Amino acid sequence: MCSDSLCGFIQEHYQSVSKKGYPDLEQRDGGWLSPLLREEFVHFASICFESFGDRVKHWVTINEPNMVADFAYLRGLYPPARCSPPFGNCSTGNSDIEPLIGMHNMLIAHAMAVEIYRTFFWPKQNGFVGIVAHAFMYEPLRDEERDRDAVDRALAFNVAWTFDPVVYGDYPAEMRHCHGLELPRFSAKEKQLLRGSIDFIGVNHYSTLYVKDCIHSPCPSGGDRPIMGFLNTTGYRDGVPIGEPTGLDDFFVVPRGMEKIIDYVKQRYNNMPMFVTENGCTLQTQENELEDRDRINFHKSYLASLARAIRSGADVRGYFVWSVMDNFEWLNGYTKRFGLYYVDRETLERTPKLSAGWFASFLRNHTHNNDNEEISLASVVHNQNKVISQMEPEVAEM
Repeated sequence: MCSDSLCGFIQEHYQSVSKKGYPDLEQRDGGWLSPLLREEFVHFASICFESFGDRVKHWVTINEPNMVADFAYLRGLYPPARCSPPFGNCSTGNSDIEPLIGMHNMLIAHAMAVEIYRTFFWPKQNGFVGIVAHAFMYEPLRDEERDRDAVDRALAFNVAWTFDPVVYGDYPAEMRHCHGLELPRFSAKEKQLLRGSIDFIGVNHYSTLYVKDCIHSPCPSGGDRPIMGFLNTTGYRDGVPIGEPTGLDDFFVVPRGMEKIIDYVKQRYNNMPMFVTENGCTLQTQENELEDRDRINFHKSYLASLARAIRSGADVRGYFVWSVMDNFEWLNGYTKRFGLYYVDRETLERTPKLSAGWFASFLRNHTHNNDNEEISLASVVHNQNKVISQMEPEVAEM
């Protein structure tokens, strides 16, 4: 429930946005660069809560806002395709500033939607609300203190940028140190709204990258700019990949990264409940897509790493494969396949891959890793009296 100082504000706001329609959100209002979109998002969220809240008990307000800020406003690869050199060649945009503004408005919109839910819907629906970040893990490129410090900055810019405000009410100190006055500031009321505005943390984790410091070392491609945290990332050290390459350039098979990123989140956020909301891979070659043993090995190794994190006390409540079936993968369209089920693009027929059968057996506790050690998360969590693999029948993203 909201505090007395916020209830009037929330009541007035909810009544005003509930009467609105949907304008041209990008061209007229400026999309996430405008505070107006916060109100439109709350209107949208309220409709979702009212329409589906009797069935949906776990909500994700925004999936990967850090990726929206990065790809839509820094690199200009996603709509509305805004950027500036050296990060991209868009017709308009400012890559040094606009990602910060877009993220700022997304975070406040999230907090306002959560307060609406807790005030008007939770008393009857008793649900839970979280937010999800795309979370690479990072390792120092060189065995040097400056690269180890750069790893801390990379985690702050990639992960804590999303979670620090919704847990603690403000941006990471690492970002404030790099950006100074350019980093937007939350008002006292906004900080109050943001602080504690999640019931769980969602982690989308696929891979690990090396990090090189750009404060004391020359770096190309904008790594020497505040918006990048004065660092560069790469998947290679002396020409050797950090892990087995996959079908995407920046995604490598680095199972240890799963345990490390979960431990990072556990330590930084006092072991809040977590879900691994995405984990999977697309294969380097699709010639044997139905006989996808490499995908099975990927999930086995990452689940074993996740199980180690759980045994060490991480409060992980669920794990979701990305994805059940081949789907539309952003700029890669239908050319990259992450699914456990193969989709024929001509007929839309769905065929289970080898990984689908393996995962079904895994969920029944019938699978083991190469060392014959049980890695089933269901069995791991059963020993801790938790339910992990399917906590609720429905989890919704808005």
